Amino acid sequence: MSPNEIFYVLLGLATVAVVFVVNRPLYAAGGRASGACLFEWAYYLIALAALLVGWYFNFQYMRGYGDQAGWWHWTTLLFVNPASASGGQDLIFANLLLLPMWTIADARRSGMKLGWWYFVMSLFTSFAFAMALFLAVRERQLRWNRSA
Repeated sequence: MSPNEIFYVLLGLATVAVVFVVNRPLYAAGGRASGACLFEWAYYLIALAALLVGWYFNFQYMRGYGDQAGWWHWTTLLFVNPASASGGQDLIFANLLLLPMWTIADARRSGMKLGWWYFVMSLFTSFAFAMALFLAVRERQLRWNRSA
């Protein structure tokens, strides 16, 4: 891995660590929300797969485009043909607009902390990873709320 790739991995992992540090009471052994339900495990597995596959392709992109690689360039490549543009516009609307609106609103309703952070995390991990981790933490938060 290149120094640039290592930097992005560490930055991504740091954003994930914030989620677990802030939600430490939800993950306490023997706590009110201890253990994981089937959906929570599924969300973690999906998150891990999305993270690894996303980073694989992002690193391929950085290696292939060198100094051109960056957010603006990456985004323009989403629109090189109608098929990719269809998926690209979905990604932009979902990640940049809907994810923050949803996670902030739902976090407030369910008592989760830092709902806006999942959007920040998505910029350094992947949209699917951030969404899956949000859903996993939400499952745990709801279990915590029910046990109160």
